[in-house]
Amino acid sequence: MALKLEKVVQGITPVSMEWRQKARTYLDKLAIPRGSLGELLNLAEQLAAIRETLEPSVRHKAVVTMAGDHGVVAEGVSAFPPEVTPQMVANFVAGGAAINVLAEVAGARVYVVDMGVAADLTDLVAAGKILSYKVDYGTRNMAKGPAMSREQAVQALEAGIDVAEKLIREGVELLATGDMGIGNTTPSSAILAAFSGLPAEEVTGRGTGISDEVLKNKVRVIQKALEINKPDPKDPVDVLAKVGGFEIGGIAGVILGAAYHKIPVVVDGFISSAGALLAKKLAPASVDYMIAAHQSMEYGHRHMLRELGLQPLLNLNLRLGEGTGGALAMNIVESAAQVIRKMLTFEDAGVTPDAPRGE
Repeated sequence: MALKLEKVVQGITPVSMEWRQKARTYLDKLAIPRGSLGELLNLAEQLAAIRETLEPSVRHKAVVTMAGDHGVVAEGVSAFPPEVTPQMVANFVAGGAAINVLAEVAGARVYVVDMGVAADLTDLVAAGKILSYKVDYGTRNMAKGPAMSREQAVQALEAGIDVAEKLIREGVELLATGDMGIGNTTPSSAILAAFSGLPAEEVTGRGTGISDEVLKNKVRVIQKALEINKPDPKDPVDVLAKVGGFEIGGIAGVILGAAYHKIPVVVDGFISSAGALLAKKLAPASVDYMIAAHQSMEYGHRHMLRELGLQPLLNLNLRLGEGTGGALAMNIVESAAQVIRKMLTFEDAGVTPDAPRGE
């Protein structure tokens, strides 16, 4: 394990239980019936404990959309050709994609990162439109061998850490993960199967909307990739190298970087959750800093959420990626922060607190 990755992984500590209790005690004094804001109060407690303050701020928000291509697309696992990945990157830059619209509503900036797009994007990099941490021009075909070398897997993880650290230095208080990469539900399903031991057919969905025949082929391809590469579930870097993607490694790195710097991170859908699984396997305490945005329509996502032990904030039948669910959930996270920051207690409001009633 490279020095930066090792330092970050070893430096991630669980969220303070003392601050959790302090936040819970304070929230119980708010001028509402105890627990009446439900999960919003649990989220407020988590934010307060992560930031170790009863006035957590998440005003400065950023969505990190990691982009990369996948050699396994050659096996016919996607409804779209790989050239769509750079075309969508251009759409992000132009501000015309779903993530641009939803991030604007949330008051978040979108940062597009080239982790491994199979196209030359140097013009966009030179113009300052995207960040480049390109590991390679797409992964190799995991149905024929490892998707990447172990060194490339570490490079992808450390790139994500670097991106998180860059944005946190610039004042970002809440991060959300996003993805763009034709074919990337295939490695995401393979990562889930490798870690969970579940059969490929139980963790594989239709991605961008493939037919029954293509879905059967996709399951076969994932089974073949797992059989050929034999990823070691006890070695998350090996799993990423054997059946992962550059953008998935980058997402895992962003989550690790956020956890190391004690910044909450909203995990988007299926692909982002594959990155979150890698992060959790590398540093189990990193899950304390994660907020699950939503439950995706992608079939295996519920298994991923179960593996992570996270409850999603939303269930809107989303299956787009890009960070769209993360952007939508940011509004709820902001609401939770404002509840603990701004609401008055019973005492401050001059309201008689709720108490057990006699006969």
